[in-house]
Amino acid sequence: MVHDIAQLGAGVLRQTASPVNDVNTGEIRQLIEDMHNTLATSQGVGLAAPQIGVSKQVIIVASRPTQRYPNAPLMAPTVMINPSFTQRSEEKDKDWEGCLSIPGIRALVPRYSRIAIHYLDEQGLPIALNLDGFIARVFQHEYDHLLGKVYLDRVEINSDIFAESEYFKLFDIQTANA
Repeated sequence: MVHDIAQLGAGVLRQTASPVNDVNTGEIRQLIEDMHNTLATSQGVGLAAPQIGVSKQVIIVASRPTQRYPNAPLMAPTVMINPSFTQRSEEKDKDWEGCLSIPGIRALVPRYSRIAIHYLDEQGLPIALNLDGFIARVFQHEYDHLLGKVYLDRVEINSDIFAESEYFKLFDIQTANA
């Protein structure tokens, strides 16, 4: 099933998501399938369960070039259950983010550029990975949804928030000058 994406203002986006106790329940299997289907029909590079109205600690990171993120690196859709992370350096990079739950807006958001993540995969096996750059950013963005936060909560100054139409104008100018 493809779900509508919860939009900013929906209560589920501000709740702390509950951990998944058993990855093999029918409820969780269906949630994962629905998240895959919903993400596949979007221009997104990640999705969190709260974005489809389910306050559970499940995210999918699926980096790929899209119209919204034309330079995104490839990463197969990866389900991450009960994820956590630690920073691998103090360094944060400020870069552009958007969100399926906040259409039409982009903002410059500071994120750790290098992180170590831990999660359970779809079979319930523990996984540990190091992530860098764009994929580390996507993970942190989706992880925030599990905390009841959206990327706008991380913006340092309001002038870092742009209408997406203005962002694309800026992107076109930067591309032309590169």
